[in-house]
Amino acid sequence: MATLKKILFRTLEQLGKDDFEEFKWHLQQEVLGYEGIPKSRLEDACRTQTVDHMFLNYCINTIKVTRNVLKEINQNLLVEKLSKIPSEPTELLTQCQGNLKFNLKKKIEKIIKTGNSRPLKEIYTEIYITMGETTAEEHEIRQIETASRKPDRPETTIRQEDLFKASPGRDAPLRVMTKGVAGIGKTVLTQKFTLDWAEGKANQDIQFTFPLPFRELNVVRENKYSLVELVHHFFSETRDAGICRFDQFPVVFIFDGLDECRLPLDFLNTEILTDVTESTSVDVLLTNLIRGKLLPSARLWITTRPAAANQIPPECVDMVTEVRGFTDPQKEVYFRKRFRDQEQAGTIISHIKTSRSLHIMCHIPVFCWISASVLEKVLKTREGGELPKTLTEMYIHFLVIQSKVKNIKYDGKRETDSHWSPESRKMTEALGKLAFEQLQKGNLIFYDHDLTECGIDITEASVYSGVFTQVFREESELYKDTVFCFVHLSVQEFLAALHVHLTFINSGVNLLAEEPTTSRLPKVFRDKPQLKHLYRSAVHQALQSPNGHLDLFLRFLLGLSLQTNQKLLHGLLKETGSSSEINQKTVEYIKKKIRKNPSPERSINLFHCLNELNDRSLEEQIQRYLSSGSLSTDNLSPAQWSALVFILLSSGEDLDVFDLKKYSASEKALLRLLPVIKASRKAL
Repeated sequence: MATLKKILFRTLEQLGKDDFEEFKWHLQQEVLGYEGIPKSRLEDACRTQTVDHMFLNYCINTIKVTRNVLKEINQNLLVEKLSKIPSEPTELLTQCQGNLKFNLKKKIEKIIKTGNSRPLKEIYTEIYITMGETTAEEHEIRQIETASRKPDRPETTIRQEDLFKASPGRDAPLRVMTKGVAGIGKTVLTQKFTLDWAEGKANQDIQFTFPLPFRELNVVRENKYSLVELVHHFFSETRDAGICRFDQFPVVFIFDGLDECRLPLDFLNTEILTDVTESTSVDVLLTNLIRGKLLPSARLWITTRPAAANQIPPECVDMVTEVRGFTDPQKEVYFRKRFRDQEQAGTIISHIKTSRSLHIMCHIPVFCWISASVLEKVLKTREGGELPKTLTEMYIHFLVIQSKVKNIKYDGKRETDSHWSPESRKMTEALGKLAFEQLQKGNLIFYDHDLTECGIDITEASVYSGVFTQVFREESELYKDTVFCFVHLSVQEFLAALHVHLTFINSGVNLLAEEPTTSRLPKVFRDKPQLKHLYRSAVHQALQSPNGHLDLFLRFLLGLSLQTNQKLLHGLLKETGSSSEINQKTVEYIKKKIRKNPSPERSINLFHCLNELNDRSLEEQIQRYLSSGSLSTDNLSPAQWSALVFILLSSGEDLDVFDLKKYSASEKALLRLLPVIKASRKAL
């Protein structure tokens, strides 16, 4: 179907030279109350340039103006031809909106569809969104742990469909920022908002919704556009309708994934831009949109992981919300929805509750999905064996399951065949290298050049994403260019740890050393590479991190040192042999760090590491004191204080009111128990 611009161009082509000049003269005057186009723009303009000037000046009124001018110059046949197409602004807007809604609905449903093609409205589970924010100077898993320990408190919650609505004591916000850790559901939230609008269920006062994920804007970051051209590039429906102004009706721009932005957003030095038709770089357009200088009436919704939120100055945001993921009751709802067999659902819920690490991680919807996939499979095949209790076990099972699926589905192998074929090993090793190198750079999404830098061929990457679909994704349904990513940050952290472990076992290279090197001595004279040095490097780096960004990576790396876990990866990993001796040395090293570390808060991840190594001796010692009633806090060592804090925070008991006097009323005790007090609403 021809666009309005093409229809107008063909109409002007039918005018002779003199008629065309007369037509342009009329356009310089006021027509139907619309200001004329300056003579300087039209004097030497050809037909295509005239069409462009008309749409910029009259926008959706262009056809109406054209018919009026053609009447003035007695071109009645052309007027009659134009009368067959919609010319009233309301008609054109309705048609354009309908086309946009239809296309957005189709794209989102294509992305969201699950294995059994259930639509989003059936699989969507309400997630917890609160007004306001929490601090973001910690690894996201620490933030999840903190949130999971807080008792239910009266917080102001908000539903995604109400984000741009006024509430008592607050005007309707124009610019909203939503924070949330990786995998918590921000993108699905924006898709649900868009789908509800497209299906006519919510926010029907909005004329147009324009979802523009940062991962897609990154692809065009070298190009120059005006705001109008940028919208036309991504939403051709508006171009086809000839809409060149967006200040006459309500529009929402959704910028999902600020943390994935590779545009230089400089709010201090970027020039001010107010003209929606002026071409410039994409970063200048975005900066001025967010500042409110460009199209100040537009509503903006920006989603981001917490650490990247400070890229936007606070004065540019009217309201901040935070996605908290699943509450404890919502976790149960998720598993009961996921499994039709309620007995199986109950078994899985009970098992997850027995592992503090797993229960905490289930605040993240993506982790619930990983756990459900693994536990469903393991329950069918374990033959009375134990279910995975640690994070490392869970992620190893997840990787093994994906490898088995690949072998059966793509390679025609049987369930009983070895799941680590040469192709699977190659894929896993390549993805591990990519995961580690991009994790070091802080990247969660990857473009063609990122893959090439890691030695992955683009065609190979497409194969990997098609085969390991639940691990590595290629996204091109909603976006015009291909983007790759792991399904969740934790999957990337696990594969990065696996890569570091494999590299050391296979070549003796410690990738965590300041300058990864192997000995220059001839092989016969070299000492056997020391695994303990690798683990010590990892512990040291994790403790040096100001925000704990290596916490989860460290848990995975240490978990991979256990022979029981290495057996699960038999065929991919060489078993290290003297694992128990090295592990004991690592355990002692971690305990030494706990003793030296004055902050119980910073030691909490080290206790999680001890759990991954199956060592609970410090906890058990304090637990015995607590059980016998003989705990004397006056004589506790720093390590024992840290163990007490860890036990209290991991107990699963409601910390609504914490009785400090039960332990000690001293200032020293107050400082040591600060993490517990912070997690409580009230301390006695």
